[in-house]
Amino acid sequence: MNAVSWLNSEAFTLFGQHIKWADMIGNLIGLTALALGWRRSIWTWPAQLLAGAILFTAFASAHLSGSAGKQLVVIAVALWGWQAWQRGKRQAQDGSLAVRFATWRERGVLIGGAALGTLAVGGLFTLFPSLSWDPWPDAYIFVGTIVAMYAQAKGMVEFWFAWLLVDLVGVPLNFANGFAFSGFVYIIYGALVLWGMRDWWLRTRTPALEGATA
Repeated sequence: MNAVSWLNSEAFTLFGQHIKWADMIGNLIGLTALALGWRRSIWTWPAQLLAGAILFTAFASAHLSGSAGKQLVVIAVALWGWQAWQRGKRQAQDGSLAVRFATWRERGVLIGGAALGTLAVGGLFTLFPSLSWDPWPDAYIFVGTIVAMYAQAKGMVEFWFAWLLVDLVGVPLNFANGFAFSGFVYIIYGALVLWGMRDWWLRTRTPALEGATA
């Protein structure tokens, strides 16, 4: 059995749900990445990259093109975010990374991009049903993840709001498509997102103690 076959094999059954190795390992690493992002650790990006690579094998084998494609985007944005945070830390006198709220213009770009992107990707999946079993939720998660990671790379507090909105759809979608561990972990993601949001929000109130923006 090669590594890809093993990752997509069943690890165990929990509450009647079949847990796959790739689903479990990828999401545990993703959970770690989210916690590292909360702490503004630059290691959040290599963790997200590794989680994306593992989860890609899981979703691709299940023919969930939106979720699989999302992981390719996660890998690409993780590389870009890693570089952005490295630049931000080098520019800061104390080596820390500043966080901030987006401007109203930036919020408009994030919301508009999410809406147009979801319409475009959802339309593509609808025209080509073989690309996804659940075209609109899949498109929503695909685009929402891009928006969230972009905002995170820029040090915007709004990235937590974006992740929360992704979680609201991601939990039922993963359970419905046989990725129970992803569903369980997304619930934990929700709790971490709320705590991380509070931490970054409070940091915006003490800008003098923060470093440079990404």
